[in-house]
Amino acid sequence: MRRLVTESPTTCCTAFVGTKRIASGDLLRVALKAKAVMDRDKWAQILIFDDVTSNLVEVDFRGSPEDVLRRIKDQGAGSMQSSAPPQPEGETRRPGRPRLGVVAREVTLMPRHWEWLANQPGGASVALRKLVEQARRANQGRDRQRRVQESAYRFLSAMAGDRPGFEEATRALFAGKREQFDKIVEPWPIDVRNHAKKLAAVAFDGAGPAASGLAK
Repeated sequence: MRRLVTESPTTCCTAFVGTKRIASGDLLRVALKAKAVMDRDKWAQILIFDDVTSNLVEVDFRGSPEDVLRRIKDQGAGSMQSSAPPQPEGETRRPGRPRLGVVAREVTLMPRHWEWLANQPGGASVALRKLVEQARRANQGRDRQRRVQESAYRFLSAMAGDRPGFEEATRALFAGKREQFDKIVEPWPIDVRNHAKKLAAVAFDGAGPAASGLAK
C-alpha cells in the first residue's frame, strides 16, 4: 500500500510524470513544476517522493498555481502547530520539575524483570528510560541503515515494481551488493534508474545523512 503524507513547504522532493523526472527541490518548487505539467495534460500521472523517506507526498493541484502554493503553506503551518502538545484549558503550572513530554503506556514484563527494575536507582521508569537510550545509541548505525534501505525499497516498489529484475534488485539492495544492484537496474528508464541508484548509494555507503544531495 502506498503511503501518502503531507510535508512542509521546505521538504526536499522529486517529482516524476510516468518514468520521467520533472523536478527536484523543495516542495513548493516541485509542486509548481508539477502543476504546470498537469495544466498542459490533465491526464498526466504525477508522483512526488520525499527525498529522505521516499514516501509519496500528497499535493492538491486544484485551482491556480497560487492556490496550490497557499494550500501547501497552510498545511505546513498546521502540522507545525499540531506538533506542539495541547495545553489543557485553565491548567496552571505547578512548581517543581517540568514534565519532559513523558507518555504513559502499558509495558508487559516478567516478574523477575519488574523485581530487577524496582531495585534500580530512580525506580522502574528511570531504569527503562536509560535502557532505551543505551539501546538507541548502540543500534543507531543499524537503524539508520535500515531506514535508508526501506526508503530505496519504497521508491523501487512504486516506480519499478513491474520492471524486469525488480526482485533481484531489492535482494541486492538489502544484501549490500552495489555492483549487482547497479547492473540489474541499468536497463531501466534513465531517470528511474538514476534516482534508484542515488537512494541505494546511501545504504551501500553506510547510511550517512540521507537527504542531502539526492535532489541535485
